[in-house]
Amino acid sequence: MKAVFLDAKTFSEQVDLDAIKSQVKELVVYPVTAPEEIVERAFDADVIITNKVVIDADVIKQLPNLSLICVAATGVNNIDLDAAKEANIVVKNVSGYAEYTLAQYVFSQILAHYSDIPHHNEFAQAATWPQSETFCLHSKPMFELKEKTLGLVGYGVLAKAVERIALAFGMQVVIADRKGTTKLRDGRQPFEAVMKNSDIISLHCPLTAETEHLIDAHALSLMKPTAMLINTARGAVVNSLDLKQALENNQIALAVLDVLEQEPPPADHPLLQAPMKNLKITGHIAWATMEAQQRLLTMLAGNIKAFKEASR
Repeated sequence: MKAVFLDAKTFSEQVDLDAIKSQVKELVVYPVTAPEEIVERAFDADVIITNKVVIDADVIKQLPNLSLICVAATGVNNIDLDAAKEANIVVKNVSGYAEYTLAQYVFSQILAHYSDIPHHNEFAQAATWPQSETFCLHSKPMFELKEKTLGLVGYGVLAKAVERIALAFGMQVVIADRKGTTKLRDGRQPFEAVMKNSDIISLHCPLTAETEHLIDAHALSLMKPTAMLINTARGAVVNSLDLKQALENNQIALAVLDVLEQEPPPADHPLLQAPMKNLKITGHIAWATMEAQQRLLTMLAGNIKAFKEASR
């Protein structure tokens, strides 16, 4: 089998591809692939590996050898699943690889906000401590997580990993039900109540027609002025224009975004203009510890192995 990895640059350079190489006769790796390059590069491939390169019906019908599409992610929205099925092409994704790394990211941001150890480190090393009249050096206030309320929007594997850490800190965890639902599921609270009562809102829901712009001006208006919003789900779950206005008006204390509606975002994205002290943005890296990346690739190799065994 020949495999073509179309966008290997979506992973760190240091990752090891040996697990995938062990399952194919030949692996051709491209850092990035433009839409017009896909057919030429994958024409004689049995397996396509793609993270975000779109494999649509037009591409599929031009690849006679293709039998397996391995998505190096959980979401398969970049694949025309109907066209793949019609062409007898198997599509396999990976899931469960980011459980620990994403929870670690969420809490690194929470701890940075509530304790800000880098600030206290810099403050003490700036020749300030020797001048103190007491044994301790007070500056920026720190706050405990104990008894703070964490609101989870979405309650899959990733949210549950975040919940476990929250409980270890003595936090209260509440889980939002679907917005507008009239029948609450066991253990869930109304969406608006969660928005109103939480000190931290962490988003973990998929992007659907129901969740697009779920966090809009109204939802943001319900939040405490001391509250923190964290989005590691999908960018379009948050209305960027509404969030920008809320941050400018100091409606909430802090927003942390690891995702935006378009990635990479346009240079004129409203949240990438003048820096705001109450906004932190990272470039979709909450999933990307070295361990998680390697775990994903090992699982992907396992998908190729399982496909080969099923095809015998």
